[in-house]
Amino acid sequence: MNMLMTKLAVSPVRRRFDAPPLLPQIDDVATAEQPDEPLHCLRPNVINSTARTFVAGFPGSVLYALKCNPEPRVMSALWAGGIRRFDCASPAEIALVRQMFPDASIHYMHPVKARGAIRAAWAHQGVRDFVLDSQQELAKILDETGSGATDDRGLIVRLAVRNGGAYDLSGKFGAAPDAAARLLAAARPHAARLGLSFHVGSQCLDPGAYAEAMARAAEVIAAAGVPVEVLDVGGGFPVSYPEVTPAPLAAYMVAIADARAKLGFADVTLWAEPGRALVAAGTSVVVQIQHRRGDALYINDGVYGSLSDAGGPGFRFPVRLIRAGRAPVAAATMAFRLFGPTCDSADRMDGPFMLPADAREGDWIEIGQLGAYGAALRTAFNGFDRARLTDVCDAPLLATPGHAD
Repeated sequence: MNMLMTKLAVSPVRRRFDAPPLLPQIDDVATAEQPDEPLHCLRPNVINSTARTFVAGFPGSVLYALKCNPEPRVMSALWAGGIRRFDCASPAEIALVRQMFPDASIHYMHPVKARGAIRAAWAHQGVRDFVLDSQQELAKILDETGSGATDDRGLIVRLAVRNGGAYDLSGKFGAAPDAAARLLAAARPHAARLGLSFHVGSQCLDPGAYAEAMARAAEVIAAAGVPVEVLDVGGGFPVSYPEVTPAPLAAYMVAIADARAKLGFADVTLWAEPGRALVAAGTSVVVQIQHRRGDALYINDGVYGSLSDAGGPGFRFPVRLIRAGRAPVAAATMAFRLFGPTCDSADRMDGPFMLPADAREGDWIEIGQLGAYGAALRTAFNGFDRARLTDVCDAPLLATPGHAD
C-alpha cells in the first residue's frame, strides 16, 4: 500500500498529483507504513466539498488565499470544488497558480510589492488586479503597468477596520478611512475596476464584524465620491477547534447579504478571500511519540514544523491516539503537553491535549484541523524538515457547522 511520498520543508512539491481512486484510512496507513516522520494526511474529498459549499453560499466571487496552504494536491481539490480565483501575495505564488491552472484568475493582494514583481505579474503572468494602501504604491503600480493602461486594470484599496478575529490583520496593512477615500478618488481615473477591501481578522467568530466593516466601507466610498465596482470582504471565516464552535457558515453569508442590501451595494461585485474555512479540515498530521515524561510527550513535529499555531498563539487542535496493530488504549484520558523535536525550549505546545492516560513511546497522535497554515509555516530548523504525504478518506476530527465537511 505504499502511497506515501516525502516532502522537504525547504523544497516544497511543485507538481500536480492525481489522487488514487480508492483512498485508505489513516489507521491503515499508520499500520502498514509505521511512519517515523510526520505524516500529512490530505482529505481531497473534504476540501472539494467544503469549497463547493462556500462557492454556492457566497453571493460573489471566491478567491482562495493561497498563503494558507499552497500544496498542489490541496489546490487541485479546491479547483475540483469550483475555485477559479486565487489571492496571491508573491511572484512564487503567482507562478505556482499559473503553472497549475493557466486559466485561473490571479489577484495580487499584497499591499506592498516590489517593482519587478508588479511588472512581471502584469507583463508575463496575466495579473490585472492589484491591492494598495498608499499613494506610493498606487504610483508604483501605475509606473510598472503603464499609466494609460486602464482598459483592464483593477485597483483595490485596502481599508483598515476593527479587528474581530484571533489574528489582527489590520495592524500591518490598511489605510485609515480618510486616506482610503483619497486613494479611491486618485485611483479612479486609472482603473477599469475600482474596489475597496478589508480583513476583519483571521478566525473571526462574530458574523456582525463583516456587517460593521461593510458599513465603514460604505462611508469611505461615499466620502470618495466616485463609483466603485468591487467590495472585497476579505477572509477570516472560521472553523471549529476544541471548545470553539463558530456560528454556521450560513450566518456569515446572511450577515454579508443583509449588509449589502442595507448599504446599497446591490450593484457592487462582492469578493471574499477565504483560506482557513476552505482547507483547515482537509489535513491532519500524524506524529509519533518518541518519549514520555509525566504529562509531557516528546513528538517528531513541533512549532518549527506543522504546529506553529499550537505554540505561541496557543491554538488547541483536536487529537486522537493511534496504537500499532490497533491494540487497545486506556479509556481514561488526561491532559498532556507536547514538545517538538528541535533543541529549542520554545518548541513546546501547552494545549492541553486530551489523550489516553497510557500514551507511550511508539504511539502515534493524529492532530486535526491543520490544513490551514500547518504545512505552509514549516521550516527546516535543526534539520527536521522531512514530512510524508498521503491522501486519505477519513472524516475530519472536528466538523464545522455548515461547511459540509
